[in-house]
Amino acid sequence: MAHVTINDVARASGTSKKTVSRVLNNEPNVRDSVRERVLSAIAELNYRRLTSARSLATNRSFMIGLLYDNLSPSYIMEVQAGVLEACEAQHYSMMVQPLVSTAADFVGHVEDILSRHRPDGLILTPPITDHPQLLEHLRKNDLPFASIAPLHPKDCIGVMLHEREAAAAMVEHLVALGHRRIAHIIGDPKHGGGVWRLAGFRDGMKRAGLKENPAYMVQGQFSFESGVAAARQLLALKQRPTAIFAADDDMAVGAIWAACEAGVSVPGDISICGFDDTTIATQVWPPLTTIHQPVREMGRRATEELLLRVQEKGDARMVEVGYEMRIRASTAPAP
Repeated sequence: MAHVTINDVARASGTSKKTVSRVLNNEPNVRDSVRERVLSAIAELNYRRLTSARSLATNRSFMIGLLYDNLSPSYIMEVQAGVLEACEAQHYSMMVQPLVSTAADFVGHVEDILSRHRPDGLILTPPITDHPQLLEHLRKNDLPFASIAPLHPKDCIGVMLHEREAAAAMVEHLVALGHRRIAHIIGDPKHGGGVWRLAGFRDGMKRAGLKENPAYMVQGQFSFESGVAAARQLLALKQRPTAIFAADDDMAVGAIWAACEAGVSVPGDISICGFDDTTIATQVWPPLTTIHQPVREMGRRATEELLLRVQEKGDARMVEVGYEMRIRASTAPAP
């Protein structure tokens, strides 16, 4: 069976090859009636665009790269799903690249990846989104990028959430349940999220008139294992907390695991809550009280803003998304 070409679509729709190309690229200045004729011809002929030909014609790869260095697989899977959704909607492919942002040759490694794959732009996730040397390199080489939850959003495009405000709201929830001995498992300080959520925890404690107990502040790394280790430390205290607010769901689930290991009832003896509302939050028992961060939407929105810049179709910006409190069975009135 012969391959259907863009010329076949032009003939079938009674338009020019250039008009078909404009429709395929979602460009403006095409009448609705003409666009419908072209789309109808594409469907009838089962036309499939050759990425290689498209790339040669425009000097683009039609590929977006997603870079990550994150210990939370559930978070990254949600981001990937959102990025892929936006890419497929505009006929782009997605390249996913795990990295170690603390490596001495990190920027050189990224440079090598870019030279081999030549993506049209990058989606950066925390903590890569705040890597100063990488940002400097990308700007110097004029490679478009969009940032998810950057610590300094003023100079970036992408997407962010008011994490500090959300973390304070979670503390207020625990205080309303009668908790006064509230611990915090702190997120990775290299992440903007770790910084904002710690600040929000402190805001909530201050508003409630509660003093921060240094023994209740334990450093985590946004991983299940660090949540287990931090909770073991907290549960071993002579006067242990009645509530633990972990800076992400993976650490919160690790804390639930440690409580179960120690024979401590959740939420009967201790309430535990997290942040993100990734899939693990409803797969654990008891299901986790957490802040819903629309991670998949954030991946999609960041990609949409990036493609605006790549295609020069409008003013790309830093988009703000909202959060929701998800109250589940892992929190209850203080014992």
